[in-house]
Amino acid sequence: MRLAVAATAPIGADLLRRLAERHDVAYLLTRPDRPRGRGRQVGAPPAKVVADELGIEVRQPERPSELGDPGVELVVAAAYGALIPKDLLNRALWLNFHPSLLPRWRGAAPVERAIMAGDAETGVSIIRLVEELDAGPVGASASFPIGPDEDAGAVFSHAGELAPDLIDEALEGEFRDQEGEATYAAKIGPGDRELDWSRPPAELHNRIRALSPHIGARGELHGRPVIVWRSRLGDDGSLEVLEVQPEGRRRMSLAEFERGLR
Repeated sequence: MRLAVAATAPIGADLLRRLAERHDVAYLLTRPDRPRGRGRQVGAPPAKVVADELGIEVRQPERPSELGDPGVELVVAAAYGALIPKDLLNRALWLNFHPSLLPRWRGAAPVERAIMAGDAETGVSIIRLVEELDAGPVGASASFPIGPDEDAGAVFSHAGELAPDLIDEALEGEFRDQEGEATYAAKIGPGDRELDWSRPPAELHNRIRALSPHIGARGELHGRPVIVWRSRLGDDGSLEVLEVQPEGRRRMSLAEFERGLR
Protein backbone atom coordinates (compact mmCIF):
# COMPACT_ATOMS: atom_id res chain seq x y z
CA MET A 1 0.00 0.00 0.00
CA ARG A 2 1.27 3.49 -0.84
CA LEU A 3 0.74 5.97 2.00
CA ALA A 4 2.22 8.98 3.76
CA VAL A 5 3.06 9.33 7.43
CA ALA A 6 2.58 12.49 9.53
CA ALA A 7 4.81 12.24 12.59
CA THR A 8 7.26 14.25 14.65
CA ALA A 9 7.89 12.79 18.14
CA PRO A 10 9.77 9.54 18.93
CA ILE A 11 6.62 7.39 18.99
CA GLY A 12 5.82 8.67 15.51
CA ALA A 13 9.36 7.90 14.39
CA ASP A 14 8.93 4.34 15.67
CA LEU A 15 5.68 3.92 13.76
CA LEU A 16 7.26 5.30 10.58
CA ARG A 17 9.97 2.66 10.78
CA ARG A 18 7.42 -0.11 11.38
CA LEU A 19 5.12 0.98 8.53
CA ALA A 20 8.03 1.28 6.12
CA GLU A 21 8.73 -2.42 6.65
CA ARG A 22 5.40 -3.42 5.12
CA HIS A 23 4.17 -0.46 3.02
CA ASP A 24 5.44 1.99 0.42
CA VAL A 25 5.81 5.27 2.35
CA ALA A 26 5.63 8.10 -0.19
CA TYR A 27 6.85 10.78 2.21
CA LEU A 28 6.98 11.94 5.81
CA LEU A 29 5.06 15.04 6.84
CA THR A 30 6.74 16.46 9.93
CA ARG A 31 7.25 19.70 11.83
CA PRO A 32 10.10 22.09 10.92
CA ASP A 33 13.52 21.74 12.53
CA ARG A 34 13.63 23.63 15.84
CA PRO A 35 16.22 24.69 18.44
CA ARG A 36 16.42 22.01 21.11
CA GLY A 37 18.39 21.05 24.19
CA ARG A 38 20.44 23.23 26.50
CA GLY A 39 22.55 24.60 23.66
CA ARG A 40 19.46 25.48 21.63
CA GLN A 41 21.04 24.07 18.49
CA VAL A 42 18.66 23.58 15.58
CA GLY A 43 17.87 19.89 15.25
CA ALA A 44 15.69 17.59 13.20
CA PRO A 45 12.55 15.99 14.67
CA PRO A 46 13.03 12.31 15.58
CA ALA A 47 10.74 11.20 12.74
CA LYS A 48 12.84 13.10 10.21
CA VAL A 49 15.98 11.35 11.43
CA VAL A 50 14.35 7.98 10.71
CA ALA A 51 13.03 9.13 7.32
CA ASP A 52 16.50 10.30 6.26
CA GLU A 53 17.94 6.96 7.40
CA LEU A 54 15.37 5.07 5.31
CA GLY A 55 15.64 7.34 2.27
CA ILE A 56 12.06 8.58 2.58
CA GLU A 57 11.16 12.06 1.27
CA VAL A 58 10.56 14.62 4.03
CA ARG A 59 8.10 17.52 3.84
CA GLN A 60 8.25 20.18 6.58
CA PRO A 61 5.74 22.98 5.97
CA GLU A 62 5.43 25.54 8.76
CA ARG A 63 1.69 24.82 8.84
CA PRO A 64 -0.12 21.67 7.63
CA SER A 65 -2.32 23.81 5.38
CA GLU A 66 0.79 24.52 3.28
CA LEU A 67 1.13 20.83 2.32
CA GLY A 68 -1.17 21.18 -0.70
CA ASP A 69 -2.48 18.03 -2.35
CA PRO A 70 -1.48 15.04 -0.17
CA GLY A 71 -0.85 13.04 -3.35
CA VAL A 72 -1.86 9.77 -1.65
CA GLU A 73 -5.18 8.26 -0.60
CA LEU A 74 -4.03 7.43 2.95
CA VAL A 75 -2.07 9.42 5.54
CA VAL A 76 -1.27 7.85 8.92
CA ALA A 77 -0.65 10.37 11.71
CA ALA A 78 1.16 9.67 14.97
CA ALA A 79 2.28 12.42 17.35
CA TYR A 80 2.54 14.91 14.49
CA GLY A 81 2.03 17.92 16.76
CA ALA A 82 -0.47 20.05 14.83
CA LEU A 83 -4.15 19.85 13.95
CA ILE A 84 -4.95 18.92 10.35
CA PRO A 85 -7.32 21.42 8.67
CA LYS A 86 -10.63 20.31 7.26
CA ASP A 87 -9.70 20.81 3.60
CA LEU A 88 -6.79 18.39 3.97
CA LEU A 89 -8.96 15.87 5.81
CA ASN A 90 -11.29 15.92 2.82
CA ARG A 91 -8.50 15.17 0.31
CA ALA A 92 -7.42 11.80 1.73
CA LEU A 93 -8.24 9.28 4.42
CA TRP A 94 -6.35 10.39 7.53
CA LEU A 95 -5.92 7.78 10.25
CA ASN A 96 -4.45 8.54 13.65
CA PHE A 97 -2.52 6.15 15.89
CA HIS A 98 -3.34 7.11 19.48
CA PRO A 99 -1.80 5.23 22.45
CA SER A 100 -4.86 4.99 24.68
CA LEU A 101 -8.29 3.39 24.76
CA LEU A 102 -10.31 6.31 23.45
CA PRO A 103 -12.24 8.23 24.60
CA ARG A 104 -10.05 7.89 27.70
CA TRP A 105 -7.01 10.16 27.52
CA ARG A 106 -7.58 12.25 24.45
CA GLY A 107 -4.83 14.80 24.02
CA ALA A 108 -1.07 15.30 24.08
CA ALA A 109 0.17 12.98 26.86
CA PRO A 110 -2.06 9.88 27.01
CA VAL A 111 0.65 7.45 28.16
CA GLU A 112 2.04 9.72 30.86
CA ARG A 113 -1.41 10.62 32.22
CA ALA A 114 -2.54 6.99 32.27
CA ILE A 115 0.46 5.98 34.37
CA MET A 116 0.14 8.99 36.67
CA ALA A 117 -3.48 8.06 37.28
CA GLY A 118 -2.48 4.52 38.21
CA ASP A 119 -4.37 2.93 35.31
CA ALA A 120 -3.93 -0.84 35.26
CA GLU A 121 -4.35 -1.02 31.49
CA THR A 122 -4.21 1.11 28.39
CA GLY A 123 -4.07 0.36 24.68
CA VAL A 124 -4.04 1.63 21.14
CA SER A 125 -6.85 3.20 19.13
CA ILE A 126 -6.78 3.76 15.37
CA ILE A 127 -9.23 6.52 14.54
CA ARG A 128 -10.27 8.48 11.49
CA LEU A 129 -9.12 12.05 11.99
CA VAL A 130 -11.77 14.75 12.36
CA GLU A 131 -11.46 18.42 13.27
CA GLU A 132 -12.17 17.82 16.97
CA LEU A 133 -9.15 16.62 18.95
CA ASP A 134 -8.93 12.78 19.06
CA ALA A 135 -12.72 12.50 18.65
CA GLY A 136 -12.92 10.56 15.39
CA PRO A 137 -14.57 7.15 14.99
CA VAL A 138 -12.53 4.09 15.95
CA GLY A 139 -11.55 1.59 13.27
CA ALA A 140 -9.57 -0.78 15.48
CA SER A 141 -8.29 -0.95 19.06
CA ALA A 142 -6.50 -3.28 21.44
CA SER A 143 -5.75 -3.16 25.15
CA PHE A 144 -2.79 -4.32 27.21
CA PRO A 145 -1.89 -4.18 30.92
CA ILE A 146 0.47 -1.65 32.46
CA GLY A 147 2.79 -3.45 34.87
CA PRO A 148 3.23 -1.88 38.32
CA ASP A 149 6.86 -0.97 37.55
CA GLU A 150 6.60 -0.32 33.82
CA ASP A 151 7.55 3.17 32.71
CA ALA A 152 6.32 5.25 29.78
CA GLY A 153 9.05 3.87 27.54
CA ALA A 154 7.74 0.33 27.99
CA VAL A 155 4.15 1.42 27.29
CA PHE A 156 5.16 3.32 24.14
CA SER A 157 7.00 0.22 22.96
CA HIS A 158 3.97 -2.04 23.53
CA ALA A 159 1.76 0.42 21.68
CA GLY A 160 4.13 0.65 18.73
CA GLU A 161 4.25 -3.13 18.35
CA LEU A 162 0.46 -3.26 18.01
CA ALA A 163 0.03 -0.33 15.64
CA PRO A 164 0.78 -1.75 12.15
CA ASP A 165 -1.62 -4.69 12.47
CA LEU A 166 -4.32 -2.45 13.91
CA ILE A 167 -3.96 0.00 11.03
CA ASP A 168 -4.43 -2.85 8.56
CA GLU A 169 -7.45 -4.03 10.56
CA ALA A 170 -8.98 -0.54 10.51
CA LEU A 171 -8.64 -0.32 6.74
CA GLU A 172 -10.49 -3.60 6.31
CA GLY A 173 -13.29 -3.01 8.83
CA GLU A 174 -15.89 -0.48 9.87
CA PHE A 175 -15.47 2.64 11.99
CA ARG A 176 -17.63 3.16 15.06
CA ASP A 177 -18.26 6.23 17.18
CA GLN A 178 -16.38 6.47 20.46
CA GLU A 179 -18.42 5.39 23.47
CA GLY A 180 -18.23 6.66 27.03
CA GLU A 181 -17.10 9.84 28.74
CA ALA A 182 -13.96 11.47 27.41
CA THR A 183 -11.01 12.30 29.64
CA TYR A 184 -8.17 14.56 28.56
CA ALA A 185 -4.41 14.13 28.78
CA ALA A 186 -2.97 17.62 29.03
CA LYS A 187 0.57 18.28 27.85
CA ILE A 188 3.20 17.70 30.52
CA GLY A 189 4.25 21.00 32.10
CA PRO A 190 7.02 21.99 34.54
CA GLY A 191 4.74 21.49 37.54
CA ASP A 192 4.03 17.90 36.53
CA ARG A 193 7.72 17.09 36.92
CA GLU A 194 8.04 18.21 40.55
CA LEU A 195 8.17 15.55 43.26
CA ASP A 196 6.53 16.47 46.57
CA TRP A 197 7.93 13.89 48.97
CA SER A 198 4.96 14.41 51.32
CA ARG A 199 2.63 12.79 48.77
CA PRO A 200 1.71 9.06 49.00
CA PRO A 201 4.46 6.69 47.84
CA ALA A 202 2.30 5.12 45.10
CA GLU A 203 1.55 8.56 43.64
CA LEU A 204 5.26 9.45 43.59
CA HIS A 205 6.18 6.12 42.00
CA ASN A 206 3.57 6.61 39.28
CA ARG A 207 4.85 10.12 38.53
CA ILE A 208 8.45 8.92 38.28
CA ARG A 209 7.72 6.04 35.90
CA ALA A 210 5.28 8.16 33.85
CA LEU A 211 8.09 10.59 33.04
CA SER A 212 10.79 8.00 32.37
CA PRO A 213 12.91 7.61 30.30
CA HIS A 214 12.14 10.71 28.23
CA ILE A 215 11.34 13.63 30.56
CA GLY A 216 12.26 12.90 34.15
CA ALA A 217 10.73 13.83 37.52
CA ARG A 218 12.58 16.37 39.65
CA GLY A 219 13.11 16.59 43.39
CA GLU A 220 15.68 17.09 46.12
CA LEU A 221 17.60 14.30 47.82
CA HIS A 222 20.02 15.05 50.66
CA GLY A 223 19.64 18.72 49.79
CA ARG A 224 20.75 18.22 46.17
CA PRO A 225 18.52 18.74 43.09
CA VAL A 226 18.19 15.53 41.08
CA ILE A 227 16.14 13.98 38.33
CA VAL A 228 14.64 10.71 39.52
CA TRP A 229 14.49 8.12 36.73
CA ARG A 230 13.54 4.88 38.47
CA SER A 231 11.85 3.80 41.68
CA ARG A 232 9.80 0.97 43.14
CA LEU A 233 7.46 0.34 46.02
CA GLY A 234 8.84 -1.74 48.87
CA ASP A 235 7.00 -4.63 50.47
CA ASP A 236 5.79 -2.22 53.16
CA GLY A 237 4.47 0.22 50.56
CA SER A 238 7.29 2.72 50.99
CA LEU A 239 8.99 4.39 48.02
CA GLU A 240 12.47 3.19 47.11
CA VAL A 241 14.40 5.48 44.76
CA LEU A 242 16.65 3.44 42.44
CA GLU A 243 18.21 5.73 39.84
CA VAL A 244 18.90 9.46 39.87
CA GLN A 245 20.76 12.10 37.90
CA PRO A 246 22.35 14.93 39.89
CA GLU A 247 22.39 18.34 38.25
CA GLY A 248 25.05 18.41 35.53
CA ARG A 249 25.95 14.74 35.99
CA ARG A 250 25.12 11.38 34.40
CA ARG A 251 22.49 8.92 35.58
CA MET A 252 23.52 6.71 38.47
CA SER A 253 22.15 4.39 41.12
CA LEU A 254 21.00 5.92 44.39
CA ALA A 255 23.78 4.03 46.18
CA GLU A 256 26.40 5.60 43.89
CA PHE A 257 24.90 9.06 44.42
CA GLU A 258 25.00 8.62 48.20
CA ARG A 259 28.60 7.38 48.10
CA GLY A 260 29.54 10.55 46.25
CA LEU A 261 27.99 12.65 48.99
CA ARG A 262 30.14 10.95 51.61
